Amino acid sequence: MLNVKIYSLGPVQTNCYIVSNKEKECIIFDPGEEAGKILKEIRRYQYKPLGIFLTHTHFDHIGAVDSIREEYNLPLYVHEKEVSWLSDPMKNGSGKYAELPNYIVKLPEEAHIIRKEQEITIGGFTFKAVFTPGHSPGSISFIFENDGFAIVGDTLFERGIGRTDLIGGSHEVLLKSIHEKLLTLPEDTIIYPGHGTYTTPEAEMEWNPFLNGF
Repeated sequence: MLNVKIYSLGPVQTNCYIVSNKEKECIIFDPGEEAGKILKEIRRYQYKPLGIFLTHTHFDHIGAVDSIREEYNLPLYVHEKEVSWLSDPMKNGSGKYAELPNYIVKLPEEAHIIRKEQEITIGGFTFKAVFTPGHSPGSISFIFENDGFAIVGDTLFERGIGRTDLIGGSHEVLLKSIHEKLLTLPEDTIIYPGHGTYTTPEAEMEWNPFLNGF
């Protein structure tokens, strides 16, 4: 049984997820801000971090990456279409906030590149990387089939969907990703989004106004 801890961080309350097992190994998804808080929690629970995985590379999902990976010498995993976004403030969106101090996000392009949908095993964890573009061209959902949950970034929200007016966004592609990759999961799968509370495919098929009539 895996444990999922949720931390809503930064000015737009982006969800960072720390997934751990009984051996206290952990993997970190979307450390967007407040690196000190994330590091404090890792130490508090005496976790042994194995890696950082990004659902996509918008600034609010990557702001704490460098501090955490440098502290533990961790590998970073990202979709091949967004590796260059790590170091490009205009692509990752932080360039829009140049007037704010310390808000430009520009990271080294040092990462393990995910080029295809695949099953990933790292330490005691096994999960699938499934491509769900639309919010961004390199959006990935991480599916933990055996544990009944998925970390989906800004693809699908409770009663909502990701915005598609940013670089590489597409409303049509996003809806296709949601219907083909997420709503086909078991209906009681817990969907952990990039912002807000968790949901399930069953709830979104019933109540999400953006998905009706697709």
